[in-house]
Amino acid sequence: MDASPSPAAAPGPPGHQPAPVVVPAPGHPASAFLPAPVPASPFRRLVTPVAVMAAVIGAFGYVGAVDPNQPGHYPVCPMLQVTGLFCPGCGGLRSAHAVAHGDIAAAFGSNALAVVGYAIFAAVWVVWMVRASRGMPVRINLAPAYWWGIGAVLLIFTVVRNLPFGSVLAP
Repeated sequence: MDASPSPAAAPGPPGHQPAPVVVPAPGHPASAFLPAPVPASPFRRLVTPVAVMAAVIGAFGYVGAVDPNQPGHYPVCPMLQVTGLFCPGCGGLRSAHAVAHGDIAAAFGSNALAVVGYAIFAAVWVVWMVRASRGMPVRINLAPAYWWGIGAVLLIFTVVRNLPFGSVLAP
């Protein structure tokens, strides 16, 4: 019987257990043998969505406190200044100001598309929080057709709000 120590029982501090050596099987990528990632704590999973909401609340708080209806507080829209046409974002600050004060009708009057965007953001944020609290990944993968659809809605909104019959959409 051979009394020499085996390579796995290499000398080390008492109680030291050497790490097992994993040899990938032929034809398998070595990454298949990496240890599984340690799941993040609930606190760590919720930090990002809570921080995003804190930033949004801070932005709405600032716009709610500094009235965009008073000239000189915010820069003028470059498209409106150069062309005289309303872009899809024109009236967005006035809309956010109205939402911050709870006046949804005035918010729709300033920029209806922005109010819809606020609602979509709120819904996506709630889904993000729920999925993050459960440790599930949050991925929003929209097909190119959806992105083209969003672009078409923005373009149509922009054109209609600059036409005489669409003046109800103008800020």
